[in-house]
Amino acid sequence: MFDVLIIGGGVAGVSCALILGSAKNKTFVLDKKIGIFTHQKTSSLQEALFNNAYGISAGKLGSELLSESIENLQNLYPHVTQIGGEKVIKIEGNYPDFTVLTNKNSYQCKNIVVAIGYSNTFMIEGLMDFVEPHKKALASKNRIQLKNDDHKVTTGIYVVGTLAGWRSQLAIAAGSGAAVATDILTDWNDGISTQSHDGINK
Repeated sequence: MFDVLIIGGGVAGVSCALILGSAKNKTFVLDKKIGIFTHQKTSSLQEALFNNAYGISAGKLGSELLSESIENLQNLYPHVTQIGGEKVIKIEGNYPDFTVLTNKNSYQCKNIVVAIGYSNTFMIEGLMDFVEPHKKALASKNRIQLKNDDHKVTTGIYVVGTLAGWRSQLAIAAGSGAAVATDILTDWNDGISTQSHDGINK
Protein backbone atom coordinates (compact mmCIF):
# COMPACT_ATOMS: atom_id res chain seq x y z
CA MET A 1 0.00 0.00 0.00
CA PHE A 2 1.47 3.32 -1.12
CA ASP A 3 0.59 6.45 0.81
CA VAL A 4 0.86 8.39 -2.45
CA LEU A 5 1.36 7.42 -6.08
CA ILE A 6 2.35 10.08 -8.60
CA ILE A 7 1.30 9.41 -12.18
CA GLY A 8 3.80 11.03 -14.53
CA GLY A 9 7.56 11.59 -14.58
CA GLY A 10 7.65 15.07 -16.12
CA VAL A 11 8.29 18.43 -14.47
CA ALA A 12 5.24 18.56 -12.18
CA GLY A 13 5.39 14.91 -11.16
CA VAL A 14 9.09 14.82 -10.36
CA SER A 15 8.89 18.18 -8.57
CA CYS A 16 6.17 16.70 -6.35
CA ALA A 17 8.26 13.56 -5.74
CA LEU A 18 11.39 15.59 -4.88
CA ILE A 19 9.58 17.59 -2.20
CA LEU A 20 7.93 14.51 -0.69
CA GLY A 21 11.20 12.60 -0.85
CA SER A 22 13.15 15.38 0.83
CA ALA A 23 10.82 15.28 3.84
CA LYS A 24 11.85 11.72 4.69
CA ASN A 25 13.26 12.60 8.12
CA LYS A 26 10.15 14.34 9.40
CA THR A 27 8.51 12.16 12.05
CA PHE A 28 5.18 12.09 10.24
CA VAL A 29 6.82 10.96 6.98
CA LEU A 30 9.05 8.19 8.32
CA ASP A 31 6.49 5.45 7.68
CA LYS A 32 5.13 6.84 4.39
CA LYS A 33 5.57 4.93 1.13
CA ILE A 34 5.88 7.14 -1.95
CA GLY A 35 5.87 6.00 -5.58
CA ILE A 36 6.02 7.62 -9.01
CA PHE A 37 5.22 6.28 -12.47
CA THR A 38 8.05 7.65 -14.62
CA HIS A 39 6.44 7.02 -18.01
CA GLN A 40 7.65 10.00 -20.09
CA LYS A 41 7.15 9.15 -23.77
CA THR A 42 4.52 11.81 -24.36
CA SER A 43 6.13 14.56 -22.28
CA SER A 44 6.18 17.95 -24.00
CA LEU A 45 9.73 18.33 -22.70
CA GLN A 46 11.02 15.84 -25.26
CA GLU A 47 11.36 18.65 -27.82
CA ALA A 48 11.94 21.59 -25.46
CA LEU A 49 14.92 23.94 -25.22
CA PHE A 50 15.27 26.17 -22.13
CA ASN A 51 16.73 29.64 -22.00
CA ASN A 52 14.18 31.32 -19.71
CA ALA A 53 13.71 28.92 -16.77
CA TYR A 54 14.98 29.97 -13.36
CA GLY A 55 17.90 27.88 -12.10
CA ILE A 56 18.42 26.03 -15.39
CA SER A 57 21.44 26.78 -17.56
CA ALA A 58 20.59 28.37 -20.90
CA GLY A 59 20.52 25.88 -23.74
CA LYS A 60 19.40 22.95 -21.60
CA LEU A 61 17.40 20.42 -23.60
CA GLY A 62 14.12 19.20 -22.19
CA SER A 63 15.08 15.61 -22.99
CA GLU A 64 18.21 16.02 -20.86
CA LEU A 65 16.21 17.56 -18.05
CA LEU A 66 13.79 14.63 -18.06
CA SER A 67 16.50 11.99 -17.72
CA GLU A 68 18.60 14.02 -15.26
CA SER A 69 15.64 14.74 -12.98
CA ILE A 70 14.74 11.05 -12.72
CA GLU A 71 18.38 10.22 -12.02
CA ASN A 72 18.60 12.94 -9.36
CA LEU A 73 15.44 11.67 -7.71
CA GLN A 74 16.92 8.17 -7.55
CA ASN A 75 20.28 9.35 -6.20
CA LEU A 76 18.90 11.76 -3.61
CA TYR A 77 15.80 9.90 -2.46
CA PRO A 78 16.07 6.20 -3.34
CA HIS A 79 13.23 5.44 -0.91
CA VAL A 80 10.84 6.94 -3.49
CA THR A 81 9.83 3.95 -5.60
CA GLN A 82 10.18 4.60 -9.33
CA ILE A 83 7.92 2.54 -11.59
CA GLY A 84 9.12 2.67 -15.16
CA GLY A 85 7.74 1.27 -18.40
CA GLU A 86 4.12 1.16 -17.23
CA LYS A 87 1.18 3.25 -18.35
CA VAL A 88 -1.75 3.91 -16.03
CA ILE A 89 -5.04 2.98 -17.66
CA LYS A 90 -7.57 2.88 -14.82
CA ILE A 91 -8.23 4.07 -11.26
CA GLU A 92 -10.73 2.31 -9.02
CA GLY A 93 -11.98 2.85 -5.49
CA ASN A 94 -12.16 5.80 -3.15
CA TYR A 95 -9.98 7.44 -0.51
CA PRO A 96 -8.11 5.93 1.29
CA ASP A 97 -8.22 2.73 -0.75
CA PHE A 98 -7.52 3.27 -4.44
CA THR A 99 -6.41 0.69 -6.97
CA VAL A 100 -4.26 1.99 -9.82
CA LEU A 101 -4.16 -0.36 -12.80
CA THR A 102 -1.47 -0.16 -15.47
CA ASN A 103 -0.89 -2.08 -18.67
CA LYS A 104 1.18 -4.53 -16.59
CA ASN A 105 0.27 -4.44 -12.88
CA SER A 106 -2.03 -3.06 -10.21
CA TYR A 107 -1.12 -1.01 -7.12
CA GLN A 108 -2.91 0.00 -3.94
CA CYS A 109 -2.60 3.55 -2.63
CA LYS A 110 -4.22 6.10 -0.35
CA ASN A 111 -3.56 9.23 -2.44
CA ILE A 112 -2.99 9.88 -6.15
CA VAL A 113 -1.29 12.80 -7.89
CA VAL A 114 -2.08 12.99 -11.62
CA ALA A 115 0.87 14.68 -13.33
CA ILE A 116 0.51 14.02 -17.04
CA GLY A 117 0.00 16.49 -19.88
CA TYR A 118 -3.11 18.28 -21.07
CA SER A 119 -3.46 16.53 -24.41
CA ASN A 120 -6.99 15.53 -25.41
CA THR A 121 -5.70 11.97 -25.79
CA PHE A 122 -5.96 11.67 -21.99
CA MET A 123 -7.60 8.35 -21.23
CA ILE A 124 -7.53 7.09 -17.64
CA GLU A 125 -10.72 5.26 -16.80
CA GLY A 126 -12.12 6.47 -13.51
CA LEU A 127 -11.10 10.09 -14.15
CA MET A 128 -12.95 10.81 -17.38
CA ASP A 129 -15.94 12.37 -15.58
CA PHE A 130 -13.60 15.14 -14.37
CA VAL A 131 -12.35 16.10 -17.85
CA GLU A 132 -13.27 19.57 -19.12
CA PRO A 133 -11.87 22.03 -21.71
CA HIS A 134 -8.68 23.76 -20.61
CA LYS A 135 -9.52 27.23 -19.33
CA LYS A 136 -6.21 28.92 -20.20
CA ALA A 137 -5.17 27.26 -23.45
CA LEU A 138 -6.28 28.43 -26.88
CA ALA A 139 -9.54 26.73 -27.82
CA SER A 140 -8.02 25.77 -31.17
CA LYS A 141 -5.45 23.62 -29.34
CA ASN A 142 -8.24 21.42 -27.95
CA ARG A 143 -6.48 20.96 -24.60
CA ILE A 144 -8.17 19.54 -21.53
CA GLN A 145 -7.87 19.75 -17.75
CA LEU A 146 -9.33 17.92 -14.79
CA LYS A 147 -11.92 19.81 -12.73
CA ASN A 148 -10.23 20.77 -9.49
CA ASP A 149 -10.29 23.14 -6.56
CA ASP A 150 -6.73 24.30 -5.82
CA HIS A 151 -5.36 21.09 -7.38
CA LYS A 152 -7.79 18.81 -5.53
CA VAL A 153 -9.99 16.76 -7.87
CA THR A 154 -11.73 14.80 -5.13
CA THR A 155 -10.73 13.40 -1.76
CA GLY A 156 -7.39 11.67 -2.19
CA ILE A 157 -6.87 12.68 -5.85
CA TYR A 158 -4.81 15.71 -6.89
CA VAL A 159 -3.89 17.04 -10.32
CA VAL A 160 -0.81 19.13 -11.13
CA GLY A 161 0.76 21.00 -14.02
CA THR A 162 -1.04 21.73 -17.27
CA LEU A 163 -3.71 19.13 -16.51
CA ALA A 164 -4.64 21.20 -13.45
CA GLY A 165 -5.43 24.14 -15.72
CA TRP A 166 -2.07 25.92 -15.68
CA ARG A 167 -0.26 27.27 -18.73
CA SER A 168 2.53 25.25 -20.29
CA GLN A 169 5.55 26.83 -18.63
CA LEU A 170 8.24 24.84 -16.82
CA ALA A 171 8.38 27.08 -13.75
CA ILE A 172 4.60 26.94 -13.36
CA ALA A 173 4.48 23.15 -13.69
CA ALA A 174 7.29 22.71 -11.16
CA GLY A 175 5.59 25.03 -8.71
CA SER A 176 2.28 23.24 -9.12
CA GLY A 177 3.86 19.88 -8.27
CA ALA A 178 5.69 21.35 -5.28
CA ALA A 179 2.50 23.01 -4.02
CA VAL A 180 0.61 19.71 -3.97
CA ALA A 181 3.53 17.99 -2.24
CA THR A 182 3.31 20.53 0.59
CA ASP A 183 -0.46 20.05 0.75
CA ILE A 184 0.08 16.31 1.19
CA LEU A 185 2.77 16.89 3.83
CA THR A 186 0.41 19.23 5.65
CA ASP A 187 -2.28 16.56 5.59
CA TRP A 188 0.17 13.97 6.95
CA ASN A 189 1.10 16.48 9.67
CA ASP A 190 -2.47 16.59 11.00
CA GLY A 191 -3.29 19.77 9.11
CA ILE A 192 -0.35 21.80 10.42
CA SER A 193 1.10 23.86 7.55
CA THR A 194 4.28 22.15 6.34
CA GLN A 195 7.00 22.46 3.73
CA SER A 196 10.39 20.83 3.21
CA HIS A 197 13.60 22.84 2.84
CA ASP A 198 17.22 21.79 2.58
CA GLY A 199 19.90 24.02 4.04
CA ILE A 200 23.66 24.32 4.32
CA ASN A 201 23.57 23.60 8.05
CA LYS A 202 20.98 20.82 7.88
